[in-house]
Amino acid sequence: MALGGAVVLALTGCVAPPAGTDGDLVDDWATISAPAAFTPEAGTCHAHVARVGYLGAYDPVPCERPHRVETLHVGTLTGAAAKERTPPSPGSAGMRTAHATCDREATRALGADWRSGRVGLSVVFPSPAAWTGGARWFRCDGAEIRSMDDPSVVTRTAGLGRSLAGSSPLRHTCFNPSLKDDRVTRMTPVSCTRPHHAEFVGVWVAPDTSYAAFTKDDRRVRDGCLALIATYTKVPRGEVRFRTGSIWYHPLAAEWRDGNRGVQCFLWVSDRDLTRSMKGAGRSGLPMG
Repeated sequence: MALGGAVVLALTGCVAPPAGTDGDLVDDWATISAPAAFTPEAGTCHAHVARVGYLGAYDPVPCERPHRVETLHVGTLTGAAAKERTPPSPGSAGMRTAHATCDREATRALGADWRSGRVGLSVVFPSPAAWTGGARWFRCDGAEIRSMDDPSVVTRTAGLGRSLAGSSPLRHTCFNPSLKDDRVTRMTPVSCTRPHHAEFVGVWVAPDTSYAAFTKDDRRVRDGCLALIATYTKVPRGEVRFRTGSIWYHPLAAEWRDGNRGVQCFLWVSDRDLTRSMKGAGRSGLPMG
């Protein structure tokens, strides 16, 4: 038995490895990479609005097919927010950080401030289970909304990219406001060549104060909007308040808590019909009342 065993070993040692190999069975195996957490993709469209980024519900569709939202950007949380045990909650520092990034990136993707048109913006974080597994991404989801007064989402069959650049049916232009007790109850969009009384002029970014302080200081908001109106109409800043009134739409408390500081500003005349845009109209376009 000992001799037989020796012969077998000797014969095995004399067998040459097959051509193209070195005789080592394991040294050429690829290293198994560490598992990576799922991350969604920007530029994808989705049939449903997401509040939480569950992997099981991630089912992007081509943007030319009916969809309700589009992921305009995907970012990554870092720093203290990334070390929390759960995804950022509404109003948290992590939410405000993500919202600031989404503000910037949505504006870049759309070609103008997302608040200058019928676009809604939401931040979507991974599910708690995915967060525990190491996911730290956030989605910036944009959607077409129905109107200034109706934030319901519209089904689209085209992407949102550059949809606010230049002339666009999504851009805010001219309106006829409905008022009750000196409060605007509705802003009805109308062509600027048709009789109207209000026109969108831009977005004023309010200071980072408490919501209570913001809503109490109407004078600051009015002054911010009048400055935009003066620039838009090319009327001297010191004269603009004698030539036009102003209307503004400000963020709701929940939006303010999450970091939205954008106030949508409109010029407003009540004593006559306007039948053209007041952009660059100067003193002649907005005579003294």
